[in-house]
Amino acid sequence: MKVAVSGTYSSGKTSTVMALSHYTGIPRSLARTVREIMPQALPGVRLTDVTPAQFLQLTLRRHTGRAVQEALLGDDFVSDGSSLQEWLYGEGRRRYGMNPNTTAGGAPPVDSPEMVFFGEVVEQYGQAFRQHVKATYDAYVHLRHELPLAPDGHRPMNDAFRASVDRMLLATLEELRIPCHVVGGPMADRLETITGIFGWTPVMSTAEAIELARREYGRQDFRMEHERAPAHP
Repeated sequence: MKVAVSGTYSSGKTSTVMALSHYTGIPRSLARTVREIMPQALPGVRLTDVTPAQFLQLTLRRHTGRAVQEALLGDDFVSDGSSLQEWLYGEGRRRYGMNPNTTAGGAPPVDSPEMVFFGEVVEQYGQAFRQHVKATYDAYVHLRHELPLAPDGHRPMNDAFRASVDRMLLATLEELRIPCHVVGGPMADRLETITGIFGWTPVMSTAEAIELARREYGRQDFRMEHERAPAHP
């Protein structure tokens, strides 16, 4: 079974997927993060400063990298997010501006010709990504955004943006008629709820899985994208 774990920024997708993979023995997706992609794609640029054209490049790289990695995993895996999020983060920027931090609590940005064209391209990406998602995943687990936004300086975000993307994601899953299970609570509860939904058999205790995920998550490179050396092609 191919299951995508969705949610907006700071919903705990990555840590949940790591723990769930350890808990069940089911492999997880290993698609590169935007932090990892940007040094090669846009050396020295911050995500908060990308142009509409640059954002489209990142969207394409993220989607193709995710699709390749998931194809290598075969018929059973748990995905950390999906390409719906790549599309919807673009759609959110069309509505709230390229840096949503600057529009928090204010009026939406005035559309420029550049942003109008950006929106048209994002809409076309959305059609392709929705078809890909419909053909790929058997079900979704959607995480409630119960945690406060992480002020990490990397992800331009505000609560209105996050809530808007969350609503659009759930509406899209309903439109595509992909089974979606909304899950929340502490990590141990999440693991037990998700395994119960799909009838998976745990291979270790929740405490062991959570500890392994904690260590794995801690080994990630959290440096800002502009602080990293460009990767060799």
